[in-house]
Amino acid sequence: MILYYTLAVLIIGLDQLTKYLTVSTIPFRETVEWIPNVLSLTHHRNTGAAWGILEGQMLFFYIVTVVVVGVVIYYLHTLGKQDILIGLSLSMILGGAIGNFIDRLIQQYVVDMIKLDFINFPIFNIADIALSVGVGLMIVYLVIDEIRNHKKKVGQ
Repeated sequence: MILYYTLAVLIIGLDQLTKYLTVSTIPFRETVEWIPNVLSLTHHRNTGAAWGILEGQMLFFYIVTVVVVGVVIYYLHTLGKQDILIGLSLSMILGGAIGNFIDRLIQQYVVDMIKLDFINFPIFNIADIALSVGVGLMIVYLVIDEIRNHKKKVGQ
């Protein structure tokens, strides 16, 4: 369990550090090219969820995040002890959810900064990456678990 909570805390720390550095070094709505035509850093504020959906619905985000964090912690303690893949998945989701929750509580918006210049994609942050990778790992876990369960049924 220490590994999972350590990973979540590292994600939160890295997320908050990159947000702090963005706010303190890049003026709002300004862009700094990092890797030409590939990656830029842009100081952006998001009052919604992914792609700006549900903009300004902070109470909704507070409630959903508290519920999600509670559910994730519950499953981290039950399933995380049984399988490292689901444990890592849940710890990444936990870190990402709390990273963005901190912004919403303190500032009423989430600081985003990572902009992909080679594709038209929303600006995002470290917490968003952790959430996306965590959900991806959870899907992999669920597929593997389903295959295991199917093999058990066929083998009976």
